[in-house]
Amino acid sequence: MRLPPWLASGTRGRDLALAATALVGGLVLFGLGTQPQLSWRSTLPDTLFLPPLVAACVAVGLRRVASRASLALGTAAVTADLLLGGSLGTVLVYTQVLYDACVYGPPRTWRWLLRVTVVLSVLGAALGVLLLGTWRGVGFGTPVALAGLVPVLTGISVRQYRDQAAAERARAEQTARLAELDRRQAVGAERARMARELHDVIANHLSAVAIHATAVLSVPGLDRTQVDAALRVIRENSVQGLAEMRQMIGVLRAPTDPSGADDDPDGPVPARLGELDRLVERARAAGLAVRVSTSGEPEGLPVGVDLAAYRIVQESLTNALKHGGGEADLAIAYRPAELVVTVENPLPAGPGGVPGAGAGLIGMRERAVLLDGRFTAGPHGGRWRVRAALPTARQAP
Repeated sequence: MRLPPWLASGTRGRDLALAATALVGGLVLFGLGTQPQLSWRSTLPDTLFLPPLVAACVAVGLRRVASRASLALGTAAVTADLLLGGSLGTVLVYTQVLYDACVYGPPRTWRWLLRVTVVLSVLGAALGVLLLGTWRGVGFGTPVALAGLVPVLTGISVRQYRDQAAAERARAEQTARLAELDRRQAVGAERARMARELHDVIANHLSAVAIHATAVLSVPGLDRTQVDAALRVIRENSVQGLAEMRQMIGVLRAPTDPSGADDDPDGPVPARLGELDRLVERARAAGLAVRVSTSGEPEGLPVGVDLAAYRIVQESLTNALKHGGGEADLAIAYRPAELVVTVENPLPAGPGGVPGAGAGLIGMRERAVLLDGRFTAGPHGGRWRVRAALPTARQAP
């Protein structure tokens, strides 16, 4: 059976319902004649015990909105009731007031109540021993412990449990937020990686296509041989770009078969320095005179370094084709602890070439930084120089 919304936990209606229930229970005990417990004055009318009972029930209704006022009102009510002789109903309601003060009040309240109830219990037991002259007088402290100390200890236990549960919920929420932040960062890093790969794949081939298509359209009187050569370069770059795009999409869709059964011998050129000759040949076929120099021995390059170096060379040659003077110098230096790639080309004498968005330099720099390498690009000695030093984690012998 579901409770109505106004009786849900933590609502004002629930507090008022609890106060009304306490009042009804107290009135039942009043009707059974459970007052006074200690008859100080037998001539007192029983109706004098009703105002303290009502005040204690009002204190229960204030337990959440004003915990300190609730405790003060309940304490005043039970004190007045005890001065009249004491009634069971008011004392029982006051135990609820003590419990609520420990659960909903500030921390100082339950600490103070714990000290007071312990002291009162000990004083009651000591007073009983002094009055009776025997250890059986300890029983005088039992009513104080049952009506004061036990509700306080119960309230403290419930409060600590709730505080611990709240701390666990906060920790779980924080963990969820951190997990979501990590997920977003991972997604952002993956998107950036894919953007770099797409730029390197598309820009290289489409730049060659655009340059040769512009040449065919802008130069009048080309003979059939020259047109066929330009169209052949356009077709080769188009096919190679589509093949590399297809390869990238296949990698994103499914993991690569380690057995190599799915390798296509007619597929795209693998992105590694071992295929640098084919990359240079395509650049030369597109109209860029490339001079290559190599020093050192390529021994066991890490996969990330191999891919990054290839993409940096590819992007640099593409930029030289678009913006340079039709020639470029490529130097690959295999050193004991790093791989150094240098590409230089003449600075253009004036505006020209195929316009770009500048994402190539950003992508090359990001590739180098991700590998803890160094990257520089800019004018140097009247030429444009791109230089990347990528650590290979190999130590000198």
